[in-house]
Amino acid sequence: MEPSVLVATHLSALFPAPQPITVYSTQKDILNLPRRNDPGHPPEHASFSSVFHTPLTGTILLRVTHGGFMLELLSLSSDILPLRFDFPAPILPNPSIVMSGSDELHVLLATRFGSLYRIVIPVREGTPLWTPHANRRWYREYVLQAGWVDGLVQVQGTHCVVISLPGGSLLRLEADALGSDTQDDVWRETRSDARSFLHSIASLLPALHSAPPGGSDIISISTHPQPTDIGNAWTLSRDRHLRMWTARGGCVAEYALSSTAPGRSVAARNASPSPANPSVLLPPEPQKLLCVFTPSHTDDPHVIAFIPTEGSLTSGGYFQLFAVNGDTLRTLTAFEASESSAHCHLQDFTVLDDMLYTLWDKQGQSMVEVRGLAWDASEERTTGGWSSAIYAQEAELTPAYLDELLLSPGSLADKFFEAIMRPGIFSPLTLQTAITQYTDACRSLPPPYPSQLLLSYASVGEQIASVVGCTVQRTKDPKTGAPLDDNYWNALKRDWEGFIARCREIERNGRWPLAIGRGNPDDGVLIIERERIASLAGEDLPLRLHRQLSCSQAMDDQFALLEVLWTMRTKLGPRLMADMESGMSDVVQQETAFHYADIIQDQARLTSFREQIDEGLESWIAGRLQSIGQIEGAARFVLDIIGGFDKEVKREEEDSELLSRPISPDWLRALTASYASTSVHARYDIALALVTFLFFLADELPQWDQGLLAEIFVVYRGIAMLRYVARQPAGDNATPSAQPQLGAPGNDDEVVAKLRNMHVSTSRGAKFQPSHSLFHRLVDLYGHSHGLPVSAHRFLDATGLLQSISPAHATRLEVLFCERLRLLGYREVARAVVAWLPRTPGVTYVLARLWLDEGRYDDAASAMEILAGSFGPHTALAGEDQQALAGVLPSEKLFPSQFDFYLHVADLFKAALSTYHDVSFTQLALSVAPPGLDTMALWHSVIKGLTDLGQYEDAYTALVSAPYERLKRECTSQLLYRMCEENAVDRLMALNFAGLADEVEDALAFKARNADPRIRPFYSRILYTWYVSRGDYRNAALTMYQRARKLAALMGDPATFIELAELQLEAYVVAMNSLALVDVKNQWITLPITVESGHEPRKRRRLTKHIPESKYAAGTRDAEMVELKDMQYEYALLSARVEVVRRDPTLLSAGGAFYPVLVALTLFHGGPVELTLPSASLVLRLAQSNRFNTAMTTARSLDVDMSDLFGHLTNRCLRLSRNPDAVMSEDTSDWLLTDKVSSWPGTPAEKGWRYLRQSLERHDGPQTDYRYTKVALETIMAFDRTSPPPPWLIHTLEEHHPEYLIRTCLRFEVLESALDHTLSMMRRSDARLTDELSKTASATWLPYTLIDQVLVAADSQSDLSPRGRSLLSDLRAEIASRMKRVQKFSPAAA
Repeated sequence: MEPSVLVATHLSALFPAPQPITVYSTQKDILNLPRRNDPGHPPEHASFSSVFHTPLTGTILLRVTHGGFMLELLSLSSDILPLRFDFPAPILPNPSIVMSGSDELHVLLATRFGSLYRIVIPVREGTPLWTPHANRRWYREYVLQAGWVDGLVQVQGTHCVVISLPGGSLLRLEADALGSDTQDDVWRETRSDARSFLHSIASLLPALHSAPPGGSDIISISTHPQPTDIGNAWTLSRDRHLRMWTARGGCVAEYALSSTAPGRSVAARNASPSPANPSVLLPPEPQKLLCVFTPSHTDDPHVIAFIPTEGSLTSGGYFQLFAVNGDTLRTLTAFEASESSAHCHLQDFTVLDDMLYTLWDKQGQSMVEVRGLAWDASEERTTGGWSSAIYAQEAELTPAYLDELLLSPGSLADKFFEAIMRPGIFSPLTLQTAITQYTDACRSLPPPYPSQLLLSYASVGEQIASVVGCTVQRTKDPKTGAPLDDNYWNALKRDWEGFIARCREIERNGRWPLAIGRGNPDDGVLIIERERIASLAGEDLPLRLHRQLSCSQAMDDQFALLEVLWTMRTKLGPRLMADMESGMSDVVQQETAFHYADIIQDQARLTSFREQIDEGLESWIAGRLQSIGQIEGAARFVLDIIGGFDKEVKREEEDSELLSRPISPDWLRALTASYASTSVHARYDIALALVTFLFFLADELPQWDQGLLAEIFVVYRGIAMLRYVARQPAGDNATPSAQPQLGAPGNDDEVVAKLRNMHVSTSRGAKFQPSHSLFHRLVDLYGHSHGLPVSAHRFLDATGLLQSISPAHATRLEVLFCERLRLLGYREVARAVVAWLPRTPGVTYVLARLWLDEGRYDDAASAMEILAGSFGPHTALAGEDQQALAGVLPSEKLFPSQFDFYLHVADLFKAALSTYHDVSFTQLALSVAPPGLDTMALWHSVIKGLTDLGQYEDAYTALVSAPYERLKRECTSQLLYRMCEENAVDRLMALNFAGLADEVEDALAFKARNADPRIRPFYSRILYTWYVSRGDYRNAALTMYQRARKLAALMGDPATFIELAELQLEAYVVAMNSLALVDVKNQWITLPITVESGHEPRKRRRLTKHIPESKYAAGTRDAEMVELKDMQYEYALLSARVEVVRRDPTLLSAGGAFYPVLVALTLFHGGPVELTLPSASLVLRLAQSNRFNTAMTTARSLDVDMSDLFGHLTNRCLRLSRNPDAVMSEDTSDWLLTDKVSSWPGTPAEKGWRYLRQSLERHDGPQTDYRYTKVALETIMAFDRTSPPPPWLIHTLEEHHPEYLIRTCLRFEVLESALDHTLSMMRRSDARLTDELSKTASATWLPYTLIDQVLVAADSQSDLSPRGRSLLSDLRAEIASRMKRVQKFSPAAA
C-alpha cells in the first residue's frame, strides 16, 4: 500500500450547534440525572461516533455528546443543519442507523433506564434529508420489561435489536409491529444464556468453578453489516470467549481465545513485563473487538476478533480470523498487530475491500494501520505487512516553541495571538471553551474586575485578544518608583502560556480517536475523532520526505543532499534560523539589481553564518558533499521536489467532466485546504533548508549557474507566500447556533444555508463563530476535485506561485492570485503577498486597487497614473506583463487607449466616493479624448465634481471652457445653488459669468421667488448683491421689495410676527436705499399683479397701474407700479405696527388689528378673518404708550392727523406740572429720557413743556393751520381754565389765530383773558393802520361781531374782577379811538 497520511478538519468549524429536539419518556419514575460532563472539557466532545452511508441518503455521521445524553446526526453529503436529540437518560453504547426500505431512515438506541427509542426520518429524493424544525413526531419509545440495563446494544436491522445483560446473557428484541405517528412500536423480548442449566448450577459451587467473577460479561458485540439476512450475533466476553448467537438457538458456538497470539514463542511470552494469564480478564469497558464481514471470494460470513495485549513491548495485541460455517466457527489465521501499536489502544477497526483498517489511540492521537487479510497461513507472507499512517508533523505550542516565536521582533501578545489563531491549531470550540474557563477563573478572584472581563465581544478572537493578560498589572519599585517592566512582561508571558496550555489540553481531548469507516467510496476512509473528522489520503513526495527527515529514517541515495540540508538546519539552532529566515524574506521582497551570489554572500557576512557553525559539522557537511558530487544537479532535484506536483495534476479535465462534477461538501473542501496547507509547510521547511545551504556555500556561488540561483529564490518566494497565506484564518464565517424561530416557514434551513454562505449570521445568540482557513476560501474559489492529493495539488498548481522562473517577473497566475485575495476581501493578506512580487504593471494595478479599497486614494491615484503609459498603441510592455495586466482588468484585456483607461479609473474612484480623484482622471481622459467624440457627460462630471469639492473657481473655469452651450446653461444653476448653499457668496460675486449673466439672474430669481425667505441661503439677498455689484439698482430694489412681500405672506403665526416683521423691515430699507440711487424721475419699479396681490386687505396709497396697449391680449397681465414713496409708506406702517406689538404683546393673542397687509388670522370661534388697523389708530396707540417721537415720525410718514397725539402730549405735560413723580414712573424713554431732552436744564415739567413747544414748531404751522397748537390750548383750558397757558402758546395763537384764541377763552368763560386778547388784537390792528400806506378795507377789518360778543359777555359778568373791569374800559376806549380813525380814513378813501 502506498504511503498515507491523515488529514483532519474540525467539526465545529464546519457545522453549527443547532437547538436540540427534546425527547421525553413515558416512565414516570425516571431520575432527572445531571449531565455527567468532565468540567475541563466541552460537552460537545463526542463519546461515541459512527459513519453511515447509502447512495440515497449520502454519508451521515452519528455522534453521542454531552455525556451520553445528546444524539447528533450530521450529513456529510449536503449542507443541511445537523439534527440533535436531547434524551432524558444516558444512551447505551452503539446506537445505529438503518435504512427501512427506500423511504425511511431509522435510528435505534436504548437508554440506561430501559427505554428503546426509534427515530424515524422520512427520505424523499430531491428534498433535504431532514428539516430540524419540522413540526412532527420524531421518535417512538418502548419500555423494556427487563427494566434498567447497562449493557451493549447492537442493532441488527429495523426489526431486531440485541442487548447484552450481566452474566453473559443476551436480550433479543424483535418488532412484532412498527408504530406510526400516533402509536409506539410493539416488541417481543427473548432472553438467552451463554451456558447450560447444569453449568450454571456448577458455577455456584466454588470448588467446581475457578473462573473469576464477571468473566462472562460481554464487552463487545457485533452483527453483520446491513443490508443482510444474517440474523446471528457474535459476542466477546471478558474471559476472551467468542460466542455466536442465533435467533432461535441462543448461543450455538463458543471459542476460547488465547491471551497471546497463537504460535508465539515461550521466550516472547516471558519477555513481556506482564505475562499473559488466562485468569486476567479484559477491562469491563465496552470495546470494539469484533468485526463481521463477508469477503469478496465467498458468501460465508467471517469474524475477526482482536485480543489486546497492552502490556506487551512488541505489539498492541493480535487478530484472529474465523469463518462461519452454519453454526460453527472455523479458525483461519491469526496475526499480531504492528510493532508501532505497542502501548497503544485499539479504538476501532473494520474490513473494507478485504483490507483491514485499524484505528489506534497513540498517546491521545490517531494512528491508522492497514494490511491485507490472509485467508490461510500460506497467504500470510503475501499480505505485505502493516502500513501506518499518522498526522504530518505540526508545530505544537509548547513553551519552547513560544520562546522561538519571541526571537523575531514584534509584540508578545500579537505573536501568541497569531499562533493560536492559525488554522488547524485549535478549533473554534477549543478557543471558546478556553476563554470561557479563563474568564471564569479571573472572575473567581476578589473584585474589582478589569473592564475587559465585563464586556461582550463580537467574536471569540476579539475576546481572547482583549481578555487574556488583562489581570496583569505593571507595578513599580516601592523604593525607587521605577516601573518593573521585566516583572510585567514575565507575568504577561506566563499568563499567555497558561491560556495556551489550557487550549492545548482541551484540543488534545478533542483529538481522541473514536471510529473508522467509509462513507462515499470516492471520499476514502474516514477517521472520526471527538471533535474532528479526518481522512486517510495518499502522501505526496514532500510530505513523505519531510516525515522521513523528521524521524531520521533511512532514505535513498538520490535524497542524500536532502539529508545534508536537514541535518544542517537542525544543528544551526532556532535563533540563527530565525535571523536567516527574516533576512531572506527582506531580500526576496526587494527589487535587487545585483547578482544573487553577491546578495547571499552579503547576507552571510551580516549574519556571521560561517562563524556560528562548529568545525565538526562543517567537516561532516564537506565530506557528504564530496560524496554527492554534482551539487548543482542535486539542488535542481530538490527544487523540483519543492515545486513539483503529481502527474495527475497536469491532466486537463474536459468541459463535460467539469460540468458533471457535483459540488463537493464543505468538509471535503476543508480537508483539501488542510492537505494543501500541510504540504506547503513541508515544502517550506525543505526550501528553507535549501536556502540555508546556499549560505553555507556562499563563497562558491559565483561559479554556480545564476539561473539556478534565480530559480531557487523565486521558488522560495512562492512557497513563502503560500505558507503565509496558509497560516491566515479566513475570519468568522457566521455559522452560529441555529435557533428556531416561531412561525418560520419550512424552508428556513435553505435560507439559513444561503445566508451562511453570504457571511450573514442567523442568530444574534451565536455561541460559536467558526473560522475557516484562508486556504479553504481559496479552494472554494479555485475549485475542488475528487481525491485529496489530486485536489490539493491542483489547487496549489492553479495559484501559479511555484511556476515562476525569475524573481524579476510576476506571472499572470501570481497576479491573479493577489487579485483574488483582494476580491475575497482579505486586503491585509493581499497587501502582504503583493509585497513579495516585483512592481510590474499587473502588480501595480492590484496594489492600486488595494489602496483604493483601503481608502488610500492618493497612493492609488499615483499608481494609476503610472500605469497609464501601459496602454495605447505605443506601449512598450512585454508580452508576459501584458497578459498579467490583462488578467486583472475587468474585461480581461488591455484597454485600447489611455482614454479608456482613464475612464475606467475614474469609475473606480467614483464607486469609492472619491470625488477629487474621479474629477482628476476624468480631466485626464478629456485631455486625451479622440477628436469628434461626444464628451458632454465627461464635462458634466468634471463640473459637478469640482462643484461638490467646493473648488468653485475651477468649476467655473471648466464651465466656461466646456464646448457645449446647453451644458453651460444646465450647470450654471447647479454651480450657483451649491455656492449659495455653502455660503460662498463672496466667491460667487467674484465670478463674472461672461455670456451667462441671464442664466445666473434667472436661476437666482427663480429661487428667490420660490424658496422660503426665512431659511438660508437667502436667495433674494444674493440676487440683490448680484444686481448691486453690477449697478442695476432698480432690479436690486425690486428683488428686496419682493422679499418683503413674500415675508408678509408668511405672517400667519402670531409667535413669529416680530421676527418676520423685522426681516420685512430690513427688506424695505434695503429696497428703498437701492431705489434711491436711481434717478429721481425713475424711482419706481414694476411687478406683475397676481391673484394674491389683487386681493390685499388694505389699499396702497396712490399706486398706479401701467395699462399696456395689448391689455386684452391673451396671456397678458397687468403691471403694478410701485414708487419710492409707496415703499416708504409701507415701511412706516409696518414699523408702527411692530412698535405697537412690542409695547403690548397681548395684542397678538387677542387678535388685535395689528397685522400688515395680506394677513389672515384664524380665530378659535370662526374661520379666516382679515383684520386691518387704521393708521390713525396706530399713531394713537403709540402716543398712548408715550412713544411720542415714534408716533410723530409715523404720523408724518403716513400723513396722519396728529391732533389726538398732541392732545395726549399736552395732557402729559399738565400731569408733569401737577404730579411729576407719577408721570416719571411711566415709560418716558421716547421723549423725556432721550439724549437731547435729558441735556436740557430745568425740572421734568419744564422739559416736557419745552418738548411740546419744539414738537409744535416742527410739525405745526400754516400748512396745518396751527390746529395742533389749538388742540394743545384746548387741552390746557379743559384741564384747568384757571391756570394760564404757556406764554409761547398764547403768542403763537395771538400772532396767527387771535380770533380762535378769543373764542376759546369765551367758550371756557375766561373773560379776563378774552378781554386781554381782544385788546391786544385791536392794538396790533391799529399799529398796522399806521404802518400801511394803502388804506384798504382789509387793513381796517376786525371781527367786530366777536368783539361785540366779548363786550356783551363782560357786561353780563357781575363778578368781574377789577382788572377785568379795567380791561373792559380800556377796550371800550380802544374801540372808540378805533372808530374815529376809521371814520377819518373813510372820507379820504372816498
